[in-house]
Amino acid sequence: MNPKITKALSILSGLLLLAAIAITLFTGIAKAGFLWIGFFFICAIAFLGIPKLRGYAYSMMIFGSVAIALYFPQYFIEYKGYKFSASIVPLIQIIMFGMGTSMSIKDFLGVVKMPKGVLIGVLCQFSIMPFIGYTLAKTSGFPPEIAAGMILIGCSPSGMASNVMAFLARANLALSITVTSVTTLLAPFVTPFLMGWLAGEFVAIDVVEMMFSIVKMVIIPIGAGLLFNYFLRGKAKWLDDLMPIISMAAIALILVVIVAAGRDSLLDIGPLLIILVVVHNLFGYVLGYWASRLFRLSEKDCRTIAIEVGMQNGGLASGIAKEMGKIATVGLAPAVFGPFMNVSGSILASYWHKKPIEPEEENS
Repeated sequence: MNPKITKALSILSGLLLLAAIAITLFTGIAKAGFLWIGFFFICAIAFLGIPKLRGYAYSMMIFGSVAIALYFPQYFIEYKGYKFSASIVPLIQIIMFGMGTSMSIKDFLGVVKMPKGVLIGVLCQFSIMPFIGYTLAKTSGFPPEIAAGMILIGCSPSGMASNVMAFLARANLALSITVTSVTTLLAPFVTPFLMGWLAGEFVAIDVVEMMFSIVKMVIIPIGAGLLFNYFLRGKAKWLDDLMPIISMAAIALILVVIVAAGRDSLLDIGPLLIILVVVHNLFGYVLGYWASRLFRLSEKDCRTIAIEVGMQNGGLASGIAKEMGKIATVGLAPAVFGPFMNVSGSILASYWHKKPIEPEEENS
């Protein structure tokens, strides 16, 4: 992007932010909708022209999309009898297909090459986050279904975003990809069990039905993606290039639909929910890192598992909430967790990127 255009957009986004804050303070946030929306989207475009901030452009677009859903929810709930929430599961399947097209059998060889790291990563993923989620749900005072959403995001596997952050953090990318792949394929069995155990006191959980729902959303499309990768990888380059963009757009659409559906609940408990989601995410990083240190993994592997544990598959959690018929309540915590984890993950990855791993740390 032309530096002059980037500078002009940066100035414009700054002016919009100042105007949005002023209008919010003096007349109320309800009157500042277009200013906040404009700030987020123009800021996102400006970030694309600034190398150090480019990684935050997608997060700013997500915040802009969420702002649109909060200010104009009526456009994202239903159109001529078609409820947009019905599109969530197909969008999840598209995302999972995209994940499958980027995977291969080599991604699972890490189980053999680095079994200790993979085992610790998987165990941390399915223990630390679920129990943090349960603890926060019990102490939150939220209505049962919204509290169950805190547990759901904790019981979900790690997402593809963790692989990007592991790469940026100079962590063990091969381990990250393997842990993501293994936890995703285990999700149809582990996530329903954990939800039945931990969230059963908040909402009714049909473990078998949830299992089949996740198989439909995860195993089948990932399997199709793996077959595509095996037979057609490189032969349909346009689709290879397009799938990441489609996946990002699908995630944005899912968030918009969930936020629009749960707008009233989100406005009612939003500040506390945001605080608890931040705690959940940050504790995932911290406990994932120090649990790995406890098992004497290398610094690179500790960074990897910290990111894997802290970053969840919010899209899958949203799909599960939709299949439960509780997208406006159980789906709220995943909707808040997703955008925040991308920002926090980017910040953590940037910090670690600037902090090279010393030889003695690498071999510890």
